Amino acid sequence: MCLASDERLRLGVSARGSFAESQAAFLEPDAAVVAELQDAVERANMGVVAHYYMDAELQGALTRLKWPHVFIADSLAMGDAAARQVDAGATSVAVLGVDFMAESVRATLDAHGHRHVPVFRLSPNKIGCSLAESAEAQVYGAWLTKAAKSASKALHVVYINTSLRCKAAAQSIVPTITCTSSNVVQTILQAAAQVPDLSIWYGPDTYMGENLRSMFQRYASMSDSEIKALHPSHDQASVSALLDRFEVFQQGNCIVHHMFGDDIVKTVKERHPDAYVTAHLEVPGEMFELAMEAKARGRGAVGSTSNILSFITEKSKEAAQRLADGDASAKSVKFILGTESGMISSIVKGVQETLRTGGKAGDGVEVEIIFPVAADAVSAVDGDLQVVPGVPAGEGCSTAGGCATCPYMKMNDLEALTALAEKVHASGDNWGKDPILVSHLPRQLAREVAARGAEPILNMRDFMREGRLSDALVADVEHRAMSETDLKDTLQQWAAMK
Repeated sequence: MCLASDERLRLGVSARGSFAESQAAFLEPDAAVVAELQDAVERANMGVVAHYYMDAELQGALTRLKWPHVFIADSLAMGDAAARQVDAGATSVAVLGVDFMAESVRATLDAHGHRHVPVFRLSPNKIGCSLAESAEAQVYGAWLTKAAKSASKALHVVYINTSLRCKAAAQSIVPTITCTSSNVVQTILQAAAQVPDLSIWYGPDTYMGENLRSMFQRYASMSDSEIKALHPSHDQASVSALLDRFEVFQQGNCIVHHMFGDDIVKTVKERHPDAYVTAHLEVPGEMFELAMEAKARGRGAVGSTSNILSFITEKSKEAAQRLADGDASAKSVKFILGTESGMISSIVKGVQETLRTGGKAGDGVEVEIIFPVAADAVSAVDGDLQVVPGVPAGEGCSTAGGCATCPYMKMNDLEALTALAEKVHASGDNWGKDPILVSHLPRQLAREVAARGAEPILNMRDFMREGRLSDALVADVEHRAMSETDLKDTLQQWAAMK
């Protein structure tokens, strides 16, 4: 996706290739469609929380709503946003994401005292996630059992993109803290600093875990002063010791980020050597290393979806200012987008707002977002604004998901959201008696399971608030002991998840 701005053309968009055209078409959604959705959510008094990976049509409509209870973000922020919406008066919440996100939103509302407020998914069918499901396999439970039986103190750092049942079962075996792709590095560094001789078991995303190992190896080669700038309690010796006690689950990945391998890296190096490079922590090592090398030169970002969005908008702002100051080289800036294609909608919106609010400084800047989905799937387009990918004939990507597009996320669509809101309005206070609406509820968990599953999330919240592990979590790590019978019973919970 490429955006440009000058006094004649203010932030217009052109596209080439079927995928690019489908993305661009929904950046300015049909007013009648938006009005229909606006009416439906208002009458239902429904809050809407959506992940960045929703399709362009849905995101385009959501961003045009004049309704205060709409929020598009990453998975961690969705639950907090839902709680704010209910506090502000919303009487139901629609979760536009995969099932574990709906479960997390449900748990967050419960924790805020909003058990009476229904949470709905957009499909009556299971909306899965390859990564979350890898953590529900019995092999994951067996891996954690190994951690529990290890001689050293153990802490399980579990990625937030897992189900509440998985988190509950994990917490039953070994002390567990949830992490995000934004806070995982500091979580691990702090845990290792705070608990001597701690073994850290990270899962379920194998690529992210190995990327973290690579990152810590880089840290171990830095000077002590450089390391202390990252975390004041660490030096070369402590980071090296951390690496000796860092375990990664080897059988989990996101089917979308798995696509960013050698072929993509070769394409980027050959065709876009001057581009900024962004990559989600879930990508394979080859793409991760490319982005890390770029980051070391001040031309890359590695992290979460929010990190990527912030980096692109900030660099766009810098380019606009440099151009205004007379630097002609800042007229055109390119970014490689190393994550799911749904991010394009939020990035376009963010860059447009950045250039528009920059006033005169924003004029004349061209910002190109390149999505290297496969070899020969990126094409140059003449003119001020381009939406990439898509080769000239339109191959490489398709509107049906030929690009790096999550098929589970795309089970959420605009028609389903409108229909759900209309159904909720029609049912009123009797929604619980409607079998269709009941089928849209998140998986129902026993209260004790939901509470246990929330513990790792609360441990993360404590860390984010205080900058250190809570005393209760540290005590659990230092004194946890499980009998063989308890371990066997917990492993049976894993078998039941399937």
